Amino acid sequence: MELSGIASYLISFLTFAGVYAVLALGLNMQWGFTGQFNIGIAGFFAVGAYTSAILTTPSSPAYLGGFGMPFLVGLAGAVIASTLLGLVVGLITARLRTDYLAIASIGIAEMVRLFVKNEDWLTNGVRGIAGIERPFADTVLDSPFVYLVIVALFVAGVYFLVERAYASPWGRVLRAIRENEPATAAAGKSIAGFRLQAFVLGSAIMGLGGGLYAHFFGFLSPEAFMPLYGTFLVWVMLIAGGSGNNRGAILGAVLVWGVWSGTELLTGLLPAEHATQGAALRVLLIGVLLQVILVTRPEGVLPEKPPRLIARKR
Repeated sequence: MELSGIASYLISFLTFAGVYAVLALGLNMQWGFTGQFNIGIAGFFAVGAYTSAILTTPSSPAYLGGFGMPFLVGLAGAVIASTLLGLVVGLITARLRTDYLAIASIGIAEMVRLFVKNEDWLTNGVRGIAGIERPFADTVLDSPFVYLVIVALFVAGVYFLVERAYASPWGRVLRAIRENEPATAAAGKSIAGFRLQAFVLGSAIMGLGGGLYAHFFGFLSPEAFMPLYGTFLVWVMLIAGGSGNNRGAILGAVLVWGVWSGTELLTGLLPAEHATQGAALRVLLIGVLLQVILVTRPEGVLPEKPPRLIARKR
């Protein structure tokens, strides 16, 4: 029983770390590549999760649903919905400076969270959506381990695509915008256009992460998309792993989620009267960890390493 419990915990831990790795890769597309300070991650996370849940859950009189679509269709819907939201937000904020983008994005994320909290007809409000099934439901493949493999495949696929984008001429333009925007504009590049593209693609990846989360956890409520869980932790993961480095984003997700879930186990050992203080200490510990990383390794555990340019042979 002890071994099976440890195995179940590791599977759950790695699955959640994989979901957060997808979110961190999406943020890396925006901040690590282009320098866009998006602190509204939770909004795109929530839109992806609820879209996939609505498309795949059975019929219910409490909320919109009953489409019974397959798992992959739900994920595709999550990506499309987050892409559309990212396009709308990006068209409004593409020309904003970093600080104004931060204010706008966190405002939009709170609007999304309050929308899913109050629109009962669509999301069942604070009661949430239950019964979100994993793929291969009611078959021999319906197990947490199989879903871990599925999440790992999606992480690998997103990493491959984002890494190719990073090394492409398009990715070089994004890094040029991040490092020297006036010079990039002088070279004839559309700053707003490239920013919009990076923002929309990053938002689509975050929506995918939301869909994967919904089908793993099996239940959604607005509390799951509070800024602490949906935005702050993702930022810490990217900064700790290495902003601009896709492998660093994945490593940061695993490391920070390990600290976060490990402290949850430790606070669970505290007496009941100290449980509330223990929960607050977890947030404090993550903040201290972030400060230590910023002081000792400001570029993260895996610093960014731009791809080498290979000269063509004449």
